Amino acid sequence: MKKLGLGLLLLILLIAGAAVLFQQQIGERMFARAAETAVARDVIGDLPDGINVVLCGSGSPLPDPGRAGPCSAVVIDGKMFMVDVGGGAVRNLGQMGLNPGAIEALLLTHFHSDHIDGMGELMMQRWAGGGRDAPLPVIAPEGVTAIVDGLNAAYAADAQYRIAHHGEATILPTGAGGEARPFSFPDGQAEMVVYEKDGIRITAFAVDHKPIAPAVGYRFDYKGRSVVFSGDTVKLPSTAKACNGCDLLVHEALNAEMVSVMEKAFEKAGRKRMAKIMADIQNYHTTPVEAAETARAGQAKMLVLSHIVPALPSAYLESYYLKGVEAAYDGPVVLGQDGMLFSLPANKDSIEQGDLL
Repeated sequence: MKKLGLGLLLLILLIAGAAVLFQQQIGERMFARAAETAVARDVIGDLPDGINVVLCGSGSPLPDPGRAGPCSAVVIDGKMFMVDVGGGAVRNLGQMGLNPGAIEALLLTHFHSDHIDGMGELMMQRWAGGGRDAPLPVIAPEGVTAIVDGLNAAYAADAQYRIAHHGEATILPTGAGGEARPFSFPDGQAEMVVYEKDGIRITAFAVDHKPIAPAVGYRFDYKGRSVVFSGDTVKLPSTAKACNGCDLLVHEALNAEMVSVMEKAFEKAGRKRMAKIMADIQNYHTTPVEAAETARAGQAKMLVLSHIVPALPSAYLESYYLKGVEAAYDGPVVLGQDGMLFSLPANKDSIEQGDLL
């Protein structure tokens, strides 16, 4: 028995020694294998026909080590649509194996900085990395043209650097930047179709995020499946109406009780400006319970909470964050995390969940 124990110890020491001695060679092989696997990964091609929703960012402007800024990707028939694009979300796309070159359009719910501060990187990755020969369509309410024009100007030098470095055959000059596609609701209406092609219909509807205006949500329909994104808003009957039996309701959520605790902490620390901001943000968002009530009123099959405020650095806080939600809605509720995948197979009733991170 002692000899066996000694032999095992010697074997472990030999393996450890070899790992140190051949660390460079092992590293080379590991990296080559990882690179081949990552480059060959085709998540979009493996997704089922139907609507596939990926949370590429489930956070907010508040620092959260586990969540990028607000962003959702909708993949339908090989085409990818982005709903908002917060900071860090584009890098999440790369980690999840979602090729930015597949992006058909970016849809913005409103122009708060945390919903648009990844646009420059998104436009560059779609063009240079994805090889697109036309600018990124940016579908959004009136006012988006100034934002897109500003980003195009800001990235103009970068575009020329990349063309000069890689050549026009690799970096197509016609694909740089974005192209604004603004819309406004017809008089007396609060919803309109903003995209319809190949059986995909996207409908925008007005929400209330005052004083931020305009602000909208979006509904996607394809082959009998549907998903609704609330955008940033207070609780509204119009969001439930837009859902109207939708398969998936992705709704923003701010826990007012927890934010009030932060408000008091800032006040106690003498940081009155931040205390005022914490007080103010409570009046133009939806609480988790209110989102659950909206899901019930809209007869949503599943509720996914995103744009999580405040940050939840520990899973232990999740139950507190969701306090009262179960009583307000008896369907499945998911607290959004970056990388979550929800697949709605065409002409079926199932919702399949996965994780790409």
